[in-house]
Amino acid sequence: MTSTVPAIPAPGSLPASGGSGAPGLDTGMPPRTRTGQAHSRLAAVRARLELPVVRRASGLLDGRHRSIFSGHGQDFDEMAQYLVGDDIGDIDWKASASTGVPIIRRFERESNLAMVLAVDTGRSMAALAPSGEVKGAIAQFACDVIGYLARGRGDLLALVAGDAERTVQIPARGGTEHMEMLLQRINGMLALDGPPSNVTHVLDRVLTWFTRRSLVVVVTDEVRPPLESEQTIKRLRTRHELMVIQVADALPTDFGSQPVEDVESPLGLPEFFRARRDMAAEARDAVARRRSDVAAMLRRYNVPTVTVGSEAEVVDGLADLLARSRRARH
Repeated sequence: MTSTVPAIPAPGSLPASGGSGAPGLDTGMPPRTRTGQAHSRLAAVRARLELPVVRRASGLLDGRHRSIFSGHGQDFDEMAQYLVGDDIGDIDWKASASTGVPIIRRFERESNLAMVLAVDTGRSMAALAPSGEVKGAIAQFACDVIGYLARGRGDLLALVAGDAERTVQIPARGGTEHMEMLLQRINGMLALDGPPSNVTHVLDRVLTWFTRRSLVVVVTDEVRPPLESEQTIKRLRTRHELMVIQVADALPTDFGSQPVEDVESPLGLPEFFRARRDMAAEARDAVARRRSDVAAMLRRYNVPTVTVGSEAEVVDGLADLLARSRRARH
């Protein structure tokens, strides 16, 4: 299933990718630039974030790591009596039954854990969101926030980004310079003249490339991953912790008399066609069915998902996503 979500083209609103290039895998790094001369995405995102929300998201990420890696590399420290404020997920019920009081198992905190950004860079991400913002800009901001949180925690961050013709994979590393390079690489791939989306290919690459259990954050369109990805989603869910951030699409009927084009064709959608109530209702129903089908597939495998329609919704949406993901594990 391919995206046919219409949008008003916004030339220049996203940086040009320099063409789609030859099909295949790209593991090369961009030319190194001085940090002082390059635009700092991490500094920009820090200036925009509200600290209370960031702390909430970062704290939930701590909890996410504990539940992900329990039994997968954490060193056992001690048994201790449960105290108010301890995580109930750490309770050892067998030991609690034998002693008559709640007992928890404590582990040494593991640092430098791996996070993977799996980003859909197809041209449908250059369409418009309901807010009127370009979806690619919202997706980029979501990636910036994740990079900012990972850098602040000292975690390693890896990237798999791609579409129908390109795949970029960057190994997991830490540090500001690595984060900046990774985020700039995503920014350079999001463009209206990019190839069609193929997020299934991106997920397949994550599945084959990452053997270490990681937190995989998928950033894509609201009607993706497509149903054809179901087996890949199932396998990924058994190997990794998986979460999906979907960027919402604007409907073609949202723009009144303004010219509208479909980013996949691209073909103009005439106003008289969009103004007909029966056609507008049919378009809304078709999109709702696609959203429902994708949401049902992700629920089958307990994949937490959040849909954002603007940059303003990203941080709260990510914090909510982490909170629901953590509750689902307990």
